[in-house]
Amino acid sequence: MKKCLKTLLSGIIPPEELPNIYNSYDIVGDIAIIRLTEKSRKYSQIIAETIMKVHKNVKTVLAQTSPVRGDYRLRKLEHIAGEKRTATIHKESGCLFSVDVDKCYFSPRLFYERMRVAKLVEDGETVVNMFAGVGCFSLVIAKHSNAAKIYSIDINPIAIQFMKENVRLNRAFGKVIPVEGDAKEIIQKMLQNVADRVLMPLPEKALEFLPYALLALKNGGGWIHYYDFEHASRREDAVEKVESKVSKKLEEFGAKFEIPFGRIVRTTGPNWYQIVLDIKTLSRNVHAQ
Repeated sequence: MKKCLKTLLSGIIPPEELPNIYNSYDIVGDIAIIRLTEKSRKYSQIIAETIMKVHKNVKTVLAQTSPVRGDYRLRKLEHIAGEKRTATIHKESGCLFSVDVDKCYFSPRLFYERMRVAKLVEDGETVVNMFAGVGCFSLVIAKHSNAAKIYSIDINPIAIQFMKENVRLNRAFGKVIPVEGDAKEIIQKMLQNVADRVLMPLPEKALEFLPYALLALKNGGGWIHYYDFEHASRREDAVEKVESKVSKKLEEFGAKFEIPFGRIVRTTGPNWYQIVLDIKTLSRNVHAQ
């Protein structure tokens, strides 16, 4: 189990320096990704060596030096220690994910959410994953459900290449269908009225793309797994804020819907949260624009 970085470094660096250390870090395959403050940067080698000592499988340590940004959801990475590479194979929920963390979006922190959604998928469903990355949600669904097809869209051509490799690694040919392009255009051109379930794991653009998720659903409706970022003070409920925003948008489209489930997926910053809503649509009135 991944250990808190401050605990690992206690007794190794001066105690007055510990508050400057980011406590969490990600491990993707055999690559660890850390974050550094200006004050903790001078301890980067010690931090890297400590992680590699505790996690014997880690062969590379990288530092994230920018937020995730852009259409491809990429972050800048700096080599700190170990082998100089950014490609690896990550194991999760019985699946293998080949990924280059410098060229493709990948978050190991969504492992619980991927399995949670997979367990909800019913036999014979058609799923549309609007922002599939290297195929993580799609492949976990393929592995742990009897879905008929999972159309997996991403705008990043490199992510699509890794997705195709992951389809091969996980023997998901014919079940997970990689589709390169903008989800809006792909749905309008080829995926209207096909889905029992739509995934929207791109919080930055979820509200903007919501009408296209509705468009992908079959006429009788279905499920949308909607992800968003929300700011909430201690007196506010982040899930309720997202529910209110989404409900207003769905009502504008004339959709009949219920939101039986919502939760905080993770904290992303002070008073900032990633939220998921499971939306059950009973009908929709959206047409291609």
